[in-house]
Amino acid sequence: MASEKQPTIPQAAAAASTRSALLGAIFLMATSAIGPGFLTQTAVFTAKHGAAFAFAIVVSIIIDIAVQMNVWRVIGLSGMRAQELGNRVIPGFGWLMALLIAIGGIVFNIGNIAGSGLGVNAMFGGDVKIGGVATAAIAIAMFLSKRAGMALDKILVVLGVVMMLLTLYVAFVSNPPVGSALKNAVLPEEVDVLTITTLVGGTVGGYITYAGAHRMLDSGQTGRENVSQVAKSSVTGIILTGLMRVLLFLAVLGVVAAGTQLNLKGNPAAEAFQAAAGDLGMRFFGVVLWAASISSVIGASYTSATFLIPNKPEKRRMQNIVTIVFILISCTLFVVLGTAPATLMVFAGAFNGLVLPLGFTMIMFVAAFRQKDLLDGYKYPLWLIILGVVGVAIAWWLAYISFGGVFKLLGT
Repeated sequence: MASEKQPTIPQAAAAASTRSALLGAIFLMATSAIGPGFLTQTAVFTAKHGAAFAFAIVVSIIIDIAVQMNVWRVIGLSGMRAQELGNRVIPGFGWLMALLIAIGGIVFNIGNIAGSGLGVNAMFGGDVKIGGVATAAIAIAMFLSKRAGMALDKILVVLGVVMMLLTLYVAFVSNPPVGSALKNAVLPEEVDVLTITTLVGGTVGGYITYAGAHRMLDSGQTGRENVSQVAKSSVTGIILTGLMRVLLFLAVLGVVAAGTQLNLKGNPAAEAFQAAAGDLGMRFFGVVLWAASISSVIGASYTSATFLIPNKPEKRRMQNIVTIVFILISCTLFVVLGTAPATLMVFAGAFNGLVLPLGFTMIMFVAAFRQKDLLDGYKYPLWLIILGVVGVAIAWWLAYISFGGVFKLLGT
């Protein structure tokens, strides 16, 4: 019998590069969502709601899946980045999205770099600013590499796995009431709608909405023939984010259930890790915080650059340069300010709150009404459109809450 034709070395290399980029896209979406704010937010909500927080996590994961399945599918089918699609729908709309993401991304990146400095401090001690600057330098070095794309993919996978394994250990030693958590995931003792919407905004808000989908375009997995793979990848990324949320929830729940009172105005996640595993737990928290911070620095900077540079192979080097400049600006502001002032954080949150509803409304408009010209005639599933419309309504509710914070700040 004649043997099957084996792929040539260039073909095998191209296939490996495609798989690496797709895996990188999955972890870019997941790790971008897991930043310093993610850790604090999860710890605070767990301390406030206890086992009932499990229901909010489950519902938020379902909503996140509905959002990301639509975003990845529309971007994958069109082969265009979000701002390119936006400009095709309404001239100039894509550049508005790019402006909002860049402004919000820089401010939150100051917080991400500050978080990385705190992570280094928790691991080894030392000056927080030095740790933050060193982390920014590591991120810049990665984008200076001639194989920046492959380096990005591998580093994000390693960071994601490390965060999950260390948090799994702390969740195990904290001995959480798993039975109570499982019961509340289905039959909650309380339901807090604001908590659910806040989780959704933190997981798929701002640049995070498009981080994985834009990296997915680099993998070449676009067009109608790759719809199934794109759908699986989008769901996988959200599930990984949800898994990290669940592990952190269980770690903190075990500590709270044992009677430990966490200081919600301080660093409740760090306190929970230390209460569960002592000094080793604090070191582990430092690693998790640093990994979460540098991955968010990478995600915010890379995605902002993809909104400013056209999606063309010959523009990859320019995209890396813009990413580096973005990190340098954020790092310089961190050194000057120490961390982003509360007022700036509130305004950046408002910008982020606008990105999701504006951009996602555009995505769903394309899915429902521009199938023929922008989606290559693909017949978009009705059930996915319905889920997307629900997601749009939630996104606008999040924007209302976000701007409510701005008005409160201004005293109006």
